[in-house]
Parts: sequence; C-alpha cells; structure tokens
Amino acid sequence: MSASAERAVPGARRITLNLLKNLTLREIRSEYKRTALGRVWSLINPLAQVAIYGIVFGLIFGAEADPGINSGIHLFALWLGVGIVTWGFINVGIREAMQSFLGYQGLLKKVALPRWTLPASKVLSRAATYLTEIAAVAVICGVLGGWEILLRIWMLVPLIALTVVFIYGIGLVLAIGIVYFRDIEHFWGIITQIFFYASGVMIPVRTVATVQERLDESGYRFLGGPVPLQAAFEANPVFQFLTAYRRVVYDFAFPEWQLLLSLTLWAAGTLIVGLFVYTRFQAKIVEEL
Repeated sequence: MSASAERAVPGARRITLNLLKNLTLREIRSEYKRTALGRVWSLINPLAQVAIYGIVFGLIFGAEADPGINSGIHLFALWLGVGIVTWGFINVGIREAMQSFLGYQGLLKKVALPRWTLPASKVLSRAATYLTEIAAVAVICGVLGGWEILLRIWMLVPLIALTVVFIYGIGLVLAIGIVYFRDIEHFWGIITQIFFYASGVMIPVRTVATVQERLDESGYRFLGGPVPLQAAFEANPVFQFLTAYRRVVYDFAFPEWQLLLSLTLWAAGTLIVGLFVYTRFQAKIVEEL
C-alpha cells in the first residue's frame, strides 16, 4: 500500500466517525426539540409507565418481585422500573434503527455516505436517553438500598455496550428488510407486543414457574414432552438482558457468568447476521427506496 493510500484510510475512518458522531448528536438534540420540558420527558415517560403498570399489576393484581439479593429492596415498582426503561431502550432502539433508511431516504438519494451509520446513530442516541433513565432508577434504588450499589453500578457499562450491539444487529437486518418488504414493519409491531409479555418486563419468573407447575400437573404435552414454557421464557434474550440489569440496579449484585456469556453470544450473533445482510443487500437500498 502506498503512503498516500495509508494516509487515506485513517482519514476516511475519521470522516466516518465524525459523521456518526454528528448524526447521533443530531438525533439526541432533535428528540425533544421545541418542547418546554426538553429531556425531562425522558424521565417523565418511563416513570408514568412504571406508575400505571405498578398500580395495575402491583396493587390491583398483587404482583410481587423477590427482595433484592444484596439491596434488600422489596418494591415491585422499582423492579418493574428497571424492566420498563430497559425494554423501552431495546424496543425503541430496534424500531428507530429499522426505520432509519426510510427516514433518511432523501439524504441517501443525494449523498454518498456509509449507510451503516444511519441505524447506528439511532441506536446510540437511544442509548444516551437510556443512560438518563436507568441512572434515575439507580439513584432511587441507591437511596432505598444503600451505598453498596456503587460497588456494582460500573457493570452497566459492559451491559449497555452489549445491548447496543444486540439492538444494532437486529435493527440492521430489519432496516434492510423493510426497504424491500414494507410489511415487515407491521409484522414487527405484532412481534413486539408478544415479546413485551414474553420477556418478563412485568411478570416475575416465579410466576411463570407456577404456571409451569400447573401445566406439568395437568399433563399438557408439547411434541411428546412437557410444555417448555419456563425454559422458553428464560431463553428469551430480552428476558436475559432485563435480568442482568436487575441484578445490578435492583439486587446490587453481579450477573452470573453464564448469563453474561449468553448475552455476549446473542450480541455477537445478531451483529454477525446484521453485517452479513447489510453487506449482501445494501448496494441496492437507494434503488428500492
């Protein structure tokens, strides 16, 4: 490689990173543009959901979460709060990444740019919002559970990094897919509703275990064996992410190494699939828009 070519590669990388940074900042600044409360809405919205679901499921239906492992916190609303804000991060991040090529189609038709930066900027801007939300929940947990949360809170850094990669991988596949098949957006809306309840956002795993026992006692069969309800529930990657965040913020504990390994494999797997689909089909995005 010539000296000029060697200089060109780092220069191109810097340009791409600057583009990604500027796109991300643009998304962050525009999220609550022209609103009186600005980014305060990033706290109001999830807290309102926590209050609503906490009243419905906690007070009316009597749902309970186990006490925090090290924190001793025994408050369903806080356990729910970690799940709500984390689910919002994953759900909205995937949806916005999925719609990124359609949303920027005017730019794509006029300017040649690294197209992968568009869904990436959506995910990174959503991660910035999530930092505010999970920090607010962590502060409340720290006030109620004690300063020991400081010994574990740093674990959020690798967890958020894994979540960003996981979201980006799925979002990249869907962003490509929706360009070719617009029905994907509607199918994904249905899948999202199913995943909301199948990911343990508001349903403790012990509730699922109780249902599993009833199914086993009733003799229900699936493909010749017991119905694997609890196994399917716990294998859900979103459930695993929620569990990891709850370990840190609600329990003041470290996620089990098996859980971290599983999350790493899920993140790596979705990224590999996403990059493969992107490499295979991104060249014709503009033609299909």
